Amino acid sequence: MKKFVIALVALSLPLFGISQSVFDKFEDSDRIGSVTISKGMLEIVAGMMDDHGDKDTQDFVDLAKNLDGIKIFMSEDDGASADMQATMKQYVKKSKLDELMKIKDGDTNLKFYIKNGKDEDHVSELLMFVTGIEDDKGRKANIETVLLSMTGDIDLTKVGSLTEKMRLPKHLKKAERN
Repeated sequence: MKKFVIALVALSLPLFGISQSVFDKFEDSDRIGSVTISKGMLEIVAGMMDDHGDKDTQDFVDLAKNLDGIKIFMSEDDGASADMQATMKQYVKKSKLDELMKIKDGDTNLKFYIKNGKDEDHVSELLMFVTGIEDDKGRKANIETVLLSMTGDIDLTKVGSLTEKMRLPKHLKKAERN
């Protein structure tokens, strides 16, 4: 009976919002760097910047207030990169994410996936996966693979306006124009 109760509780955790992301396994890897920004931290930053009046700043504040979290994983290790890619592919298929865009430039591959939101300008998840990253001079960068996951109520029009002011690698600037 005790095993049945434990199994029932474990199976019901996702219903209460306590489930973990499939990508959380990367947080404990010595071969993968990670950055995790919680909803609480996003709210703190948005609150500090709320009264600056600048349009780009206000777009950031509006976006940050509606995010549940951001997770970024990066690695230069070939084995870890392969694991990240395999996990990402399984997740995209299982979660039924739609491919938004892909860019191939030399050895660099950039893919964006989304889960639809409340209307055509909003998504509930934005997933970006990049391999073969080069620096601005065309040399292989120290980080080979990047996986970024943003969840929440994401307004794509605000994401686009923020990237215009950012210093992005040449491959991401191409994505901004598409």
